[in-house]
Amino acid sequence: MKFLPIISLLLALLAAPLTRAADQTPAQLADQELPSLLAIYKDVHLHPELSTQEKRTSELVARELKAAGCEVTDHIGKYDDPGLTGYGVVGLMKNGDGPVVLVRTDMDALPVEEETGLPYASKVMAKNNAGEEVHVMHACGHDVHIATFIGVAREMAKLKDQWHGTIVFVGQPAEEAVGGAKAMLKDGLYTRFPKPNYALGFHDNAQMEIGHIGVTSGYTYANVDSVDVTVPGVGGHGAYPHKTKDPVVLSAEIINLWQTIASRENNPLDPIVITVGSIHGGTKHNIIPNEVKMQLTVRTYKDDVRERVLDAIAQIAKGCAIAGGWPEDKMPQVHVRRDEFVPATYNNPELTQRLVGVWKKALGEQNVEMIDPTMGGEDFAEFSLPDHSIPAVDFHVGAVSPEKMAASKKPGAPPLPSLHSSKFAPVPEPTIRTALVAMTCAVLDLMKK
Repeated sequence: MKFLPIISLLLALLAAPLTRAADQTPAQLADQELPSLLAIYKDVHLHPELSTQEKRTSELVARELKAAGCEVTDHIGKYDDPGLTGYGVVGLMKNGDGPVVLVRTDMDALPVEEETGLPYASKVMAKNNAGEEVHVMHACGHDVHIATFIGVAREMAKLKDQWHGTIVFVGQPAEEAVGGAKAMLKDGLYTRFPKPNYALGFHDNAQMEIGHIGVTSGYTYANVDSVDVTVPGVGGHGAYPHKTKDPVVLSAEIINLWQTIASRENNPLDPIVITVGSIHGGTKHNIIPNEVKMQLTVRTYKDDVRERVLDAIAQIAKGCAIAGGWPEDKMPQVHVRRDEFVPATYNNPELTQRLVGVWKKALGEQNVEMIDPTMGGEDFAEFSLPDHSIPAVDFHVGAVSPEKMAASKKPGAPPLPSLHSSKFAPVPEPTIRTALVAMTCAVLDLMKK
């Protein structure tokens, strides 16, 4: 008789309903995965790698995707420079017939010396592609993206009874240097692997509170053009400017007139930015140089506006030189770096509206914000193709504590560290958790049975 209580207990346990992973919500699964994902985040943060050098990071991503049940292919990406290795990773998670959804993370870090004071702050030094020794830091949150990305793969593997189709997990290199997405497409991303019906991405936001996500309908990031300008002159002694053609003075005039493109030649409702990020000329106080070199970044949204702005930059440079009496063989040279062009990111309005409803239900209506577009650039745009024929959404995830948000709004307070700042550090746990729940819920909705 003494065995009856034990038998009764065993029968009760067998009769009790078991909580399977498949019965849990993305939020419940996120809580379970978070400790492991936080360890991955810190590991990636401690070992950042520059654009086109993401060997260790891509190996980690490939290993984790394989462990989650994906068919993994690595070393994807063809660059114009044959000396660069493609470190792109693709993981296919197949679950019968159904939609194909692309989920993307970027993997590269920046040449920045970290000043966050974190116990897991990067101390990495590496040689850039020019052979220069530089500090390296995940100053843009790609470490958060990677940890979240791995979490999504794990959750979708556990929730297979809720969805059907194929998920294409894309670990993309060289987002910061521009070209990683294009290199993967050039290497057959949409021919060697299933072409997606939808493409999803996200980015942590250094100006948004943790627990919140933000999204823009329509254009959300700008076209990005890099432009090199050389202004020739006739150098000479600084005391005898009348015997020279001073390229410094001409460059100053050109720079000022470039700003009139935005103020007088463009529809104010079509935003543009023309920034001279670098200007170099001369060697000594009393020498007028033979040339000045400038580097510009140009931001636009619409294709026709982009072409008009680039034409105006060249036209103004030449016009100023002609007005200044420059000889024909000394005209400014304007070179648009087509190899560094990034197209504008366009969030499909219908898909955006659909996912906003999903996110409000999953995260709470008060935690989902419709935000303004930015003039930043993001080569996630490549995955929706030039005609935006693949509906895509790239959303923002808050990475700042409420305390720091409140402090930054006080009069005279310094601004929050921005992305690419040596002091930027997301609050990792809530940032990863919110991103994981948002992305998993989005994928589930697009692929639901």
